[in-house]
Amino acid sequence: MSPGKQASESDAAPPMAAGARLEKMRRRVRLSRLALFTAIAAGPVALGIAVMSGPTTVAAAPSDKPATVRSAAAAADPAGYAQVFVDAWLRSSADDANSAQARLAQSLAPDVDLPDPVASAQPDPAAVTAVRSAQREDGEWSVTVAAQYADGRLRYFVVPVTADASGASFTVTGAPGAVAGPARAGVGKSPYGVSVPSDGDLSLAVGEFFGAYLTGAGEVDRYLAPGVKLSPVSPAPYTAVAVQRVSAVEEAAAAGKVPADGTAVRVLVQVEARDSGGRWPLGYELTLKARSGRWEVAALESGTAQDGGVR
Repeated sequence: MSPGKQASESDAAPPMAAGARLEKMRRRVRLSRLALFTAIAAGPVALGIAVMSGPTTVAAAPSDKPATVRSAAAAADPAGYAQVFVDAWLRSSADDANSAQARLAQSLAPDVDLPDPVASAQPDPAAVTAVRSAQREDGEWSVTVAAQYADGRLRYFVVPVTADASGASFTVTGAPGAVAGPARAGVGKSPYGVSVPSDGDLSLAVGEFFGAYLTGAGEVDRYLAPGVKLSPVSPAPYTAVAVQRVSAVEEAAAAGKVPADGTAVRVLVQVEARDSGGRWPLGYELTLKARSGRWEVAALESGTAQDGGVR
């Protein structure tokens, strides 16, 4: 082979190798895009895995049953829909099928008959509330609705509801059935087993805090631990507040002296609030911390987060 030919072949080799590498890079990009789009369709968890791991071959585990993917929309609770239907159904009459309530009930449940009450035999309900819903199978729900009357009577109805595949549309598929109300759940022993003296530093601090929080008597901030933010109820709903009882989880809450800085206690406070309409027994759960010889409110347990100081 001539030297010139050898040189020519040597010069041609690098472009071919570069082309092969470029093709491999393109193939990897296509695989990455495919994995990313698949992860987006599968959900946020799969998307996070795809981003962290790059293109990966995943083998599906064998299963005798087809996998079922249920979206949040498909599992939408129709409790509100059933509540609106029962309210309209109880206020309607077969003798007046063109009334607004009858038309509403029929639009929500086209195949359900209207009631036929005797005139003035039963007043309209004062309030109707959905109290329980259970999904029996895909798209099929059972909703229990309570109807409260002004004379104190309380009746419960169970309503069958069907949801479409998207979970955005519902239909009541059968007449309401009168049922017994839900059983009352048992209550465990309260963790607040320590009685706190009514004339102790902790009870006095709690009383001053609620005076500011519920009546506007003073600034709430002066009773809060550092870093805690809590806005008073505004406008102030009560004119006076008195602490009736304080119970705690920790023994430190009942001590005669304020303990060392940083000591935290959880307490249950029963207060009596008064306004022009009467007196109102209220209950609160608080977390207090000791600092510089005084108790400060570190958290107000209310079930929702507000201003960073309410949990």
